[in-house]
Amino acid sequence: MRRTLLSGLAAALLAVGSSAATAADAMPNKNLRVCKDPNNMPFANRQGEGFEDRIAELFARKLGVELEYFTFPQRLGFIRNTLRYKIPGQDYPCDIVMGVPAGWGQVASTKPYYRSTYVMVFAPGRSDLDAVRTEAEFLALPPDRLAALKIGIFDRSPGSAWVARHGLVDSGVPYKTMNPNPDEYPGQIVERDLASGKIDVAVVWGPVGAWFAKRVSDPPLRVVPLESEIGVQFEYSMAMGVRRGEAAWKAEVERLIDENRDAIAAILDDYGVPQLSLEGADAAASR
Repeated sequence: MRRTLLSGLAAALLAVGSSAATAADAMPNKNLRVCKDPNNMPFANRQGEGFEDRIAELFARKLGVELEYFTFPQRLGFIRNTLRYKIPGQDYPCDIVMGVPAGWGQVASTKPYYRSTYVMVFAPGRSDLDAVRTEAEFLALPPDRLAALKIGIFDRSPGSAWVARHGLVDSGVPYKTMNPNPDEYPGQIVERDLASGKIDVAVVWGPVGAWFAKRVSDPPLRVVPLESEIGVQFEYSMAMGVRRGEAAWKAEVERLIDENRDAIAAILDDYGVPQLSLEGADAAASR
């Protein structure tokens, strides 16, 4: 019996050692090097407080390696200046982006690890929207009431397509999707402008809207999920991105995703991320 136990223990140790060696062989560097925006909560920030930061910490622990970050504002050229940035004779500065749309063409995207949707955020008491708890109830408001609302939307986003589809263009208050100021961040539409009354409603990506709505206590804010419709896609699957041609590293990241789905979901829950089922998702097949 003892010999059997010792044999089993030896086999287990060999398996662990083999797994660690496989992971090390697949990694582009001895450490987990993450490309991120230093000012983009709830995803990431310089202090490591975002949910993508926490997932990166989880992966580093599982891999048994140190975690490093390379930061650059997530604007036009982010991938070119991070994941694909290379000076001849030098190494890449980072090897993974923790959040990209599944199937996004600028990277080799992994299988998705969560799916979310855009949301509508508003202060029920202040904007006379107390009875509104669904998108349908909002759109059923009297036309003159809808016309009087100021709806914050990011340009070239599903929100802008949605107001156009429902005849609310004149109510739209546009915000730049690509703000050149690195001190600005998408959540300010909720944290600053919605809270102060500059706008009555904000249509934003769910993780942003839900997290910043929790941070505003005066006035209390309500978050209403939005559903995709003809001509407007609100729901997206999110994956991680690595460089094209690094198949072993991509497979290792996907292994980490699969083996830690419950822990990842718990982290997302901590940040209030609206989570939809990944089953049958349009972007479930990674490239």
